[in-house]
Amino acid sequence: MEADLAEAAAQFRDVVAECEATRDAFMIANGLQGLCFALAYCGEVSAARAAADAEVEAAAELGEYFQGVGHSALAVVALAAGDVQAAVNASEAAQRQISVQPKTAASNLAVNAAAALAGGDLINARRLADEAVTATAGWHLTRALMVRARVSIAHGEPERAERDGHGALALAASIHAHLEVPHILECLADVAKDTGNHQEAARLFGAADAIRQHTGAVRFKIYDAGYEASLAALRDTLGENDFDAAWAQGAALSTEEAIAYAQRGRGERKRPATGWASLTPAERDLVRLVSEGLANNDIATRLFVSPRTVQAHLTHVYNKLGLTSRVQLAQEAARHA
Repeated sequence: MEADLAEAAAQFRDVVAECEATRDAFMIANGLQGLCFALAYCGEVSAARAAADAEVEAAAELGEYFQGVGHSALAVVALAAGDVQAAVNASEAAQRQISVQPKTAASNLAVNAAAALAGGDLINARRLADEAVTATAGWHLTRALMVRARVSIAHGEPERAERDGHGALALAASIHAHLEVPHILECLADVAKDTGNHQEAARLFGAADAIRQHTGAVRFKIYDAGYEASLAALRDTLGENDFDAAWAQGAALSTEEAIAYAQRGRGERKRPATGWASLTPAERDLVRLVSEGLANNDIATRLFVSPRTVQAHLTHVYNKLGLTSRVQLAQEAARHA
């Protein structure tokens, strides 16, 4: 979840080796599933498929549900490889088998929804995504919201997609599930593109690409065609130079900065009028940069706004907090760190 994929794969291999020595079939299956996911997100599809096949074999003595979990892992591999039919087939097999344990089956619903979406079955994809959002929490809910956002994009419902995308991003940030952040940012970039916010879209795509470069997490090939089409449309709209400039601005952000950038402007409603809690995400981002000692011109560059806009936001922050200087603001920020 933290996107340390090489370490995750190494640890899962250790688990499998230890449990093979003690013939613990239950933990062998669980370890192989984790190894499959780590390898799939690294783009090592053949190795991931081998792990998933071994999981299905290990689950044979554990019963139908565990075989279904193995087929869900095979669906993940197929999504990573861009094999739509294999993803649909594995997902359908998983749905039949895991339904015998409906409470614990919920964690696999997001994968099944993604497979249905890849196969063009938007009705089933929406149903499965809705079930996953209702029945899961934490990491699984992050994935469920992200898939449902994708379903809404396919339905031409940008507002619903944006709501779920931001819900997924906020949850991922709160539990440090950075593995899914690039995918979520790409969802939000597609929404921004579809609603006319072209520079924001290019920045979000650039930020997502930089995170992938840093972590080694690949985009599942099932999404590549849509991704390339979105980039081509943005280049055509913005022009090559403006697209490249916006992309570079996003790519320069750290993961935390990219999350903060995507969240700017969210959640201003229902805030108190004054005090620290009244600050918007954009204003807190400004405070953080002031606390780092950056001048207004440098802050403007980091936030992609004009120095005049920075000063206007700074004045609003001073008024909300009852402060008059950058020193006081830095001290107030330190108290809330």
